[in-house]
Amino acid sequence: MLSMIKQAGSPSDAKRGQALLLNISAGKGLQSVLKTNLGPKGTLKMLVSGGGEIKLTKDGAVLLHDMQIQHPTAALIARTATAQDDITGDGTTSNVITIGEFLKQSERYLAENIHPRIISEGLELAKDRCLAFLETFKQKKNTLDRELLINIARTSLRTKLPRELADQLTEHVVDSLLLIRKDNEPIDLFMVEIMTMQHRTDGQSQLIKGLVLDHGSRHPDMPKKLSNCFILTCNVSLEYEKTEVNANFLYKDHQTRSKMIDGEHKLVAERCKQIIDLKNHVCDTPDKNFVVINQKGIDPICLDMFAKAGIIALRRAKRRNMERLTLACGGTAMNSLEDLSPDCLGHADSVYEHVLGEEKYTFVEGVNNPFSCTILIKGPTKHIIEQIKDALRDGLRAVKNTIEDQCVVPGGGAFQIAAYADLMKFKETVQGRVKLGVQAFADSILIIPKTLAENSGFDPMDTIIKLQEEYAKGHIVGLDIMSGEPMDPVQEGIWDQYSVLKQIYRSSPIIASQLLLVDEIIKAGKGMGRAPGNDAGPQE
Repeated sequence: MLSMIKQAGSPSDAKRGQALLLNISAGKGLQSVLKTNLGPKGTLKMLVSGGGEIKLTKDGAVLLHDMQIQHPTAALIARTATAQDDITGDGTTSNVITIGEFLKQSERYLAENIHPRIISEGLELAKDRCLAFLETFKQKKNTLDRELLINIARTSLRTKLPRELADQLTEHVVDSLLLIRKDNEPIDLFMVEIMTMQHRTDGQSQLIKGLVLDHGSRHPDMPKKLSNCFILTCNVSLEYEKTEVNANFLYKDHQTRSKMIDGEHKLVAERCKQIIDLKNHVCDTPDKNFVVINQKGIDPICLDMFAKAGIIALRRAKRRNMERLTLACGGTAMNSLEDLSPDCLGHADSVYEHVLGEEKYTFVEGVNNPFSCTILIKGPTKHIIEQIKDALRDGLRAVKNTIEDQCVVPGGGAFQIAAYADLMKFKETVQGRVKLGVQAFADSILIIPKTLAENSGFDPMDTIIKLQEEYAKGHIVGLDIMSGEPMDPVQEGIWDQYSVLKQIYRSSPIIASQLLLVDEIIKAGKGMGRAPGNDAGPQE
């Protein structure tokens, strides 16, 4: 038992127990690590693996996932924050520093011999009040115009990337989601492919209204660029396949061997001829072309036949790309060639191959009514590419959350300032010592605007006082990180996501309360997690 040993000190320390101190110090320690990352002016962290690989990031989810956390309490807080990322895609750093602040503020009252249960009850009351206030503070948007979504994406991306790069990617994020969005259907973010290309500068990223495949044709004589293309998406074997059981073929001379080989390839050649016949049927004028993208293999003989027919043929395409192709270009993915007809073909304005060093990329562009697209990321180094990928993921989730929530919340710390004022009014209606827990909750949520001010180089307490004075005049105010003065987040287009704030202030006080109520940390025996009478191991 780690907490059986009591340290000599004040009576309150002895009563509180070593485990409680351990939990509070773990929460404050994790908070101090992630605190400097918050906001557009937050700093980066360098993660170094055992093999010497380096990763630069300020994304809380990436940090908590990749950091080696030994402390059990810190690991519990980290898991809570990564669960936040799984649910909403954002808000991990805010979640961690809020939990740490709950524990830090509670420590003040624990030093005065206030029982943790009383503080926990106050946190629970304040949590319900805060979530109810969020419902009144949010701004309902029945119609989400492109400008609003761009502001949402910009707010999210600027916290992860340099300002110029974030602003360039903002429109790509919004346009890609507006492309794949279908009425009365959930948004499938897997329909937005993120393709990386280590090339040139990070300002060369672009949105492809179509697909980028990470491989090219396998025949040197095939065309490198075609326009006005019919696209055949298929999952048909165009190569000789080995038998499923072991089989031996015996022959007595080379003529017999030649006949056997011809027989083996005859069926494959007939399939290939069916596709070429369809191409000749639909491409009745010289300006029309044909592209075959196959999930299975294509042997050299078929590749040669396709090349002579002027067809671009790609083999072993990824399954997810096959799904995206039909959504982007239209048509039907064919699993056999028996029902081959012009109706199963998709269409693209241009298909071309781009060679970068030893890598080949095939671009399928100019598609009609695309429900799938590709964001192509270009960067000079692997570090920058990974940073952009992590930020894009958060930006896509931010816009998706807003579309699903149909509402937004003024950002820049505006909600926290308003919620603090509301909780102070609520505190006056609470009787007894439970109001101390409400006070701890109210003080804790101010950590977000305080940290934003601190990371921007301003005095946090002066900034909070300015914001509270401005809010008392009846204005919704957030922090302008450039000047340190109060500003109107609605006019500036700085928005938070409703679902992210709701998840933060629903989960963080629960975790903080549970940690406050732990009075012993006990090393578990071998049977932890096993069913009674089952010695086979932990249950799945």
